[in-house]
Amino acid sequence: MKKTLVIDGNSILNRAFYGIRPLYTKTGKPTNAIYGMLNIVLRHLEALKPDYAAVAFDLKAPNFRKQRFSYYKEGRHETPEELLLQFDDAKECLRLLGFHTLELAGYEADDILGTVARLGEKSGDVHTYVLSGDRDLLQLIDDRTTVLLAATGDTVAFDRDAFFAKYGIEPSEFVDLKALMGDSSDNIPGVPGVGEKTASKLIAEFHSIKNLYANLESPSIAKGVKAKLEAGKSSAEDSRFLAEICRTVPLSVTLDDLTYDGVCPKMYDKCTELEFSVLIKKLSLVPVDENCACDTPTLSLALPLKDANAEEILAVFAGVSRFALEMRDNAYYFSDGKANYRYAGALSPVAPLFDGSHTVVTYDGKALLHRLFAEEIKTALVPRDLLLYAYVLAGGDGSFSPDALALRYLETTIPEGEPYVSAFLPLEEALFAEIEKIGCRELLEEIELPLSPVLAGMEHEGFRIDTEALEAFGNRLATEMVLLTENITAHAGMEFNLNSPKQLAEVLFTHLALPTKGLKKNKNGYSTDVDTLSALRHTHPIIDEILEYRKVSKLYSTYAQGLIKVADESGSIHTDFKQALTATGRLSSAEPNLQNIPIRTPLGRELRRVFIPKSPSRVLVDADYSQIELRLMAALSGDSEMCDAFLSGTDIHRRTAAAVFRLPEPLVPDELRARAKAVNFGIIYGISAYSLSGDIGVSVAEAKRYMDDYFAEFPSIKSYLDGVIASAEEQGYTTTLFGRRRYIPELSSRIFAQRAFGKRVAMNSPIQGSAADIIKLAMVRVDRRLKAEGLDARLILQVHDELIVEAEETCAERVRTLLKEEMEGAVSLAVPLTVSTAIGKNWLEAEH
Repeated sequence: MKKTLVIDGNSILNRAFYGIRPLYTKTGKPTNAIYGMLNIVLRHLEALKPDYAAVAFDLKAPNFRKQRFSYYKEGRHETPEELLLQFDDAKECLRLLGFHTLELAGYEADDILGTVARLGEKSGDVHTYVLSGDRDLLQLIDDRTTVLLAATGDTVAFDRDAFFAKYGIEPSEFVDLKALMGDSSDNIPGVPGVGEKTASKLIAEFHSIKNLYANLESPSIAKGVKAKLEAGKSSAEDSRFLAEICRTVPLSVTLDDLTYDGVCPKMYDKCTELEFSVLIKKLSLVPVDENCACDTPTLSLALPLKDANAEEILAVFAGVSRFALEMRDNAYYFSDGKANYRYAGALSPVAPLFDGSHTVVTYDGKALLHRLFAEEIKTALVPRDLLLYAYVLAGGDGSFSPDALALRYLETTIPEGEPYVSAFLPLEEALFAEIEKIGCRELLEEIELPLSPVLAGMEHEGFRIDTEALEAFGNRLATEMVLLTENITAHAGMEFNLNSPKQLAEVLFTHLALPTKGLKKNKNGYSTDVDTLSALRHTHPIIDEILEYRKVSKLYSTYAQGLIKVADESGSIHTDFKQALTATGRLSSAEPNLQNIPIRTPLGRELRRVFIPKSPSRVLVDADYSQIELRLMAALSGDSEMCDAFLSGTDIHRRTAAAVFRLPEPLVPDELRARAKAVNFGIIYGISAYSLSGDIGVSVAEAKRYMDDYFAEFPSIKSYLDGVIASAEEQGYTTTLFGRRRYIPELSSRIFAQRAFGKRVAMNSPIQGSAADIIKLAMVRVDRRLKAEGLDARLILQVHDELIVEAEETCAERVRTLLKEEMEGAVSLAVPLTVSTAIGKNWLEAEH
């Protein structure tokens, strides 16, 4: 039997828009809905392999339902502009995928889909699959029509049996069910007072509203329900009219007109325009000429593949200065650019290739270094890591897979089944040329590449935890949680599940009747997130207890229990430092995330006490940049007042407070200094007067005055920030001191909120990105110096602007001096970088 795939374009595009984080091209064009939609559609194209394919869209013109009932679909939220901007490109993509677009004034997409399904039924040998996220279409199900309901994470196929199992009625009766229960999303009223449960029971017994109303005297209908049905008869009939899909739309096409002819080669150009490199690979698209004839790839990556043992690998590669290596399928693939060699043995027999005398081009060099560490192979290798090349080029926003890189930079695809290593050597040359072109060679060769072995060493070394102390800390947290639960239960006057947002909302807003004006809602009612609860702190003492419970519960589950689970046999934690992830250039940490160990609360700080050296003779040496982002802002802006403050050693926050609050510096109290600190760091992050007012507890007008006074005191900062925004708007990106680019497509958005976000990103990125580059460079310098001086010490952790070295106590003071020298000397600025240091037997003691 032949197959037809028909798609509810509005529904799938809408679902994709809300299901995927915002995506933009480098020109600022939003693409997340299109990308998500294409992935959904391609999945079903591959699974069904249809003979006919069409997509239906709604038009803005009034349809026959709206013309009869003006209230139909009233009250719906306006379609977000960022979604509206994607419709034309989405339609074009679907057309190029081989779908026929169907639209008709006076009808909705549902009606068109129903009519196409009927065309299939009439043909006698076609089964129709309707893809949508809208349950209204379930009424179309019959022996020749299946509805594919796009749901969160998957698609549910509803045929007649699946529908009956779910609803207990026939698909054709679904429209009568909706006529009784209504549909708030479409503003279909139904019968007032009759909900889904009652409606389902009635339709299961009477099968239609016509038959139901003909049998209102049935003893199975309760008196109260009967009264509601009698009062709502007209509404039920109107609702049925609104809910029923029209299957006789006057389409000017036959089923043969909808024949699926496959993907048009020009889809390559569209995917290139939208920067969908992954889809280009997925669809095996290649560049085409104006006549839609496919060009051949510009480079052949099909190399002969040979199996080789260790002796053969050494014979081929020991004499070459540069080779490529890929790890996959429990084997190693070596390439000299002429042939590929598959080696399935251990690395130890070929260890001379990794002594640092060869240039090794690979992808994810840190993973290679861990393989070497696992076999206890000493190495001075600094891999030429294509992942880091791509990261430097893409500014944290791009697809870094080898096949995507080959497509983008070599304009070719890696043949199916071919090892990626075939592309590594030409890719390295192409990427390096691009990096030199944008002035980022120093960033690559002095920071990112040499940092990779440092991070691998830190991950391998790990950070020891005192498991007994952590267990005791967990017991303390558990006791605190019990006490908080008892207090909260007493305040509530009833027991409930504190970890259930729904039950908590019922207690707060129904049982305790706390005020709800201005609170945000979700699908389960009023939100109980931190922002919402914080806004209610002064309305009831239960709120502070709940917030404290959440903090303690988070510590308990994530750290007291979580860290024990990931510790190795020796009690050490081995985090994974993500070097090629963030847009700013900062490192992130995962599995576990040691960069999020709490510091602002007493309990959070206490957690740091369980992080210890590996033996009693060793200590932790901690070094932390002081106000590095403010110092960078002073240096980058060249503001004389702020530079003078740092050069003279003045307390910059007190100096700011004196200017903002119009007081002599000696008379500035600590409270105002704290406010000035919020202003200082808020300015770096492009804070608005509204946000600042919330942070420091003043009116918006007062916060605006603070900011105006701040810029009056430091006028060059305002000029600098304005200049950064203007440059970013012109170029599309910002740069750090070392040339790292951050592309900001939001600056080109037509949406005001997105442009405002882009401006905040532009203001902050050069500062935060430069700070990230500096701490990375400092890590490379510290590691190099520790090894050069032969000190029994090694870097074990980086957290934001802080480095931790574990060292023998006998050399701790030397390590402290070394850390301060290398970190402060990492870069020369108009103002000095200052580093504070401390030594302790645990992380808490080593804080300064």
